[in-house]
Amino acid sequence: MMYDFALPRLSLRFFPIWQRHWLVWKKIAAPSILGHLADPVIYMLGLGYGLGSLLPEMGGTSYMTFLAAGTVCYSTMNSASFEALYSGFARMHEQRTWEAILNTPITLDDVVLSEILWAATKSLMSGIAVLAVIWLLGLSHSAMSLWMIPLALLVGLTFAGLGLVMTALAPAYDFFMYYFTLVITPMMMLCGVFFPVTQLPESLQHVAGVLPLTHAVDLARPLVNGSVPPALGLHIAVLLAYTLFGFYVSLVLFRRRLSK
Repeated sequence: MMYDFALPRLSLRFFPIWQRHWLVWKKIAAPSILGHLADPVIYMLGLGYGLGSLLPEMGGTSYMTFLAAGTVCYSTMNSASFEALYSGFARMHEQRTWEAILNTPITLDDVVLSEILWAATKSLMSGIAVLAVIWLLGLSHSAMSLWMIPLALLVGLTFAGLGLVMTALAPAYDFFMYYFTLVITPMMMLCGVFFPVTQLPESLQHVAGVLPLTHAVDLARPLVNGSVPPALGLHIAVLLAYTLFGFYVSLVLFRRRLSK
């Protein structure tokens, strides 16, 4: 019981696991990239040009640019969540990849860390792809927008950790629909991806203020516009806190689940 709540014991042994995931992914890289890129780009172009013609300006910038910053965060959130949930569950439960790995001199702590880092890697690639579209469309010309790349990694770490908490609790794939319906979709609607949080009722603004996606968007939008985000340290600290919380809680839950 005490072991379940012990602090993580980390080592560089996570890297061969991450490398294994990379080698597997390379075999399906093209359709994977297309799949992760198509959804956010369709949202950005469809809503950007559609609503953008009715809302020529929002937050002091064009609606297309306003939406583009939120789309990077939404895309990285989705990419990390899908990888941590569906792919992570498959490796743990269906394919029993974890079981094979744990029969080597590698600990569960290293396995969970590798899962979070791999999901964050997937989200980083997704964020870079969407950022490339933003540059190609001429929505940003500022070198400050390059800071969106490490931001995409941080957002990926955040939602990978939270996703693995759900994976540790899930009895089957159907369980993940609750997470997407009750957590991911409300965050997408409340956290400033499509419209300013200030347009929400005050009570919902308070709710949005504690959600990680809000802090990600508050970092991304000024960067796309070439300025330093206000309250930079606070936003980064909140995202790091969610990351550490998700990693530790998921590790505790995996220890309890796999010890049965």
